[in-house]
Amino acid sequence: MSIGEATYDRVNDYSAVKISLARPHDIRSWSFGEVKKPETINYRTYRPEKDGLMCEKIFGPEKDWECSCGKYRGMKYKGMICDRCGVKVTHSRVRRKRMGHIELAAPIVHIWFFKAMPSRLGALLDMKTTSLEKVIYFQDYVVLDPKDTPFKKQQLLSEEEYRAARDEYGETAFEAEMGAEAVRKLLLGLDLVELSKELRIELEETGSKQKAKDLVNRLKIVEAIRDSENKPEWLVLDVIPVIPPDLRPLVMLDSGNFATSDLNDLYRRIINRNNRLKKLVDLNAPEVIIRNEKRMLQQSVDALFDNNRCKRPVLASSNRPLKSLTDMIKGKQGRFRENLLGKRVDYSARSVIVVGPRLRLHQCGLPKKIALELYQPFIIRRLKDLGHADTIKSAKKMLERKDAEVWDILEEVIHNHPVLLNRAPTLHRMGIQAFEPVLVEGNAIKLHPLVCKGFNADFDGDQMAVHLPLSIEAQVEAHTLMLATNNIFSPSNGAPIISPSQDVVMGCYYLTMSMAGRRGEGMVFRSFAEVEMAHSLGKVDTHAIIKVKLSEGRCEIDEKGAVGEPGAITETTAGRVLFNSILPESMLFYNLPMRSSELAKVISDCYQLLGRRQTIDLLDNMNRVGFSWSTNSGLSFATDDLITPENKPEILNKADKEVSKIRKLYSRGVITDGERYNQVLDTWTHVREQITKEMMDDLKQDTGSSNRYAGYVNP
Repeated sequence: MSIGEATYDRVNDYSAVKISLARPHDIRSWSFGEVKKPETINYRTYRPEKDGLMCEKIFGPEKDWECSCGKYRGMKYKGMICDRCGVKVTHSRVRRKRMGHIELAAPIVHIWFFKAMPSRLGALLDMKTTSLEKVIYFQDYVVLDPKDTPFKKQQLLSEEEYRAARDEYGETAFEAEMGAEAVRKLLLGLDLVELSKELRIELEETGSKQKAKDLVNRLKIVEAIRDSENKPEWLVLDVIPVIPPDLRPLVMLDSGNFATSDLNDLYRRIINRNNRLKKLVDLNAPEVIIRNEKRMLQQSVDALFDNNRCKRPVLASSNRPLKSLTDMIKGKQGRFRENLLGKRVDYSARSVIVVGPRLRLHQCGLPKKIALELYQPFIIRRLKDLGHADTIKSAKKMLERKDAEVWDILEEVIHNHPVLLNRAPTLHRMGIQAFEPVLVEGNAIKLHPLVCKGFNADFDGDQMAVHLPLSIEAQVEAHTLMLATNNIFSPSNGAPIISPSQDVVMGCYYLTMSMAGRRGEGMVFRSFAEVEMAHSLGKVDTHAIIKVKLSEGRCEIDEKGAVGEPGAITETTAGRVLFNSILPESMLFYNLPMRSSELAKVISDCYQLLGRRQTIDLLDNMNRVGFSWSTNSGLSFATDDLITPENKPEILNKADKEVSKIRKLYSRGVITDGERYNQVLDTWTHVREQITKEMMDDLKQDTGSSNRYAGYVNP
């Protein structure tokens, strides 16, 4: 058994994952053979070419339990290696995990470590990225050992300078090279322990902030490599892995053409250039030709690892850049975010959300068909416990038939078994909360309107995911930590995040606004109960200004924040009395119109004074009253309500004259074109704001055909 096979037999035997540099020995140990040819499949037989990118000897058979030549066929030959074609008889799924490798004719620098910013290789060698590029791509020489010459180590020399120096000092007077081999020699010459000490001393002595910052960055990389099992010379590659063929498939289409992964093209370029370089070296070709071939090999490996970072990315026939290994793993559609973090999971569902105004704060409406699927194992167990079904199979059939017993048991199992609701993107803790499910008809999840702010949800087609905690521990955590009633305040600033919005605020504001000249104005009442009775009998209008005696111990707070005497007679409106009647007795009497900020203050005051349970009851009552009065108000805009201000033509004429003046100034050369543009824009912006203000002022004063609608616009 090869090292590679032994590794893959233990593929699920792990306790932790560590990402580190791949040693050349590691890459060869993963491999099942060297890929030597750029061919994929034979155009006549449609079978993989030997030693090619789809080779069955390296990557495993294409057909289950059958070797390439067909000599061994069937499971009885499992594990045998064919003496004719060399293919091991096994399952074809091994082509998803068996890797190959390419032995490079010249060393290559990994593009991630010198092109990605900040450049790790540049920091390690204390060289600029541009200087590194010149060396790696065979433009300049780098001095490895100056010996007795006036050059400095890591100094760059152009081709002309190098030739002149060699003529002047002799070929052996100093050592200078170019390409990845030169970079490797520089890395091999590093003593990371000594370098770390030198950098720390230099850091203590430096007075420049920028230099200190650069030294800290370099020190981090040096010590990270020193303390790990990695070696800096592994940043230069002698061998590259070839990923399994099923991860870069070649598919035959109905038309007879082949669709292939971009990676196959990138690997093919590397193998072609690598084989050509080997031949040129064997033929003792001139140095300039070999150097050019090495540069092309470096570029082809760069394109395989990260095509988008290359100066000239490799393009497909449609002029789009080929998708490299980096493109496969990075970004939203990459392997990590799409496939590893974005897995579909069992015991979850997804549906559109709609408002559930009659729900309690800790509840959500769960469609019956979703609940039936989510709670299936719990229903099956209960059906067996109660003797309605003997086996799991018969219980599943009852579920499919949707027998009457199933619905009764569903009601039973959802009791005290919360679900988690999540709305993407989950930007903070409130993006996922727990709720007690309530079974509803239809396909939409019903959401309590007060929790929308935490989820940043609205009801214009938003979707939410449902997850079911399975274990007892998960259910307890969901109840104690994640239930919506335990997350009233924002963890970032302490302000109530469960607070009324939209219709609820409009209803509460409508209920608590005051208007002069309404029915029952000036009446005096002894208690809240008398006001409520008079209002229900139609004797007092909701917005009428009245006087009422507060209960003993209850004080009034007005718009300015001033607190009155307890039990005093206060001037207020019938609507404010109705609103304050939903507040606990021990709270203040809020004698002011209830906007969104005032409602948030009421919630905060209630929590500080009376605690969580009373606050939850208040939120539910506030929600009920807000919806009720926003419905009763019947507030709406008709076209007749949108009155054009009388002075609009005058404002527009004035603006036209102003714009004409600006244009004349521009034509005379007094102002620039940019100044003309900005001044014209400012003029019309001011006009729009002025007309808007005039219209809003008119709306506030508008009484319509009767005197009923005055002042209904929320300022």
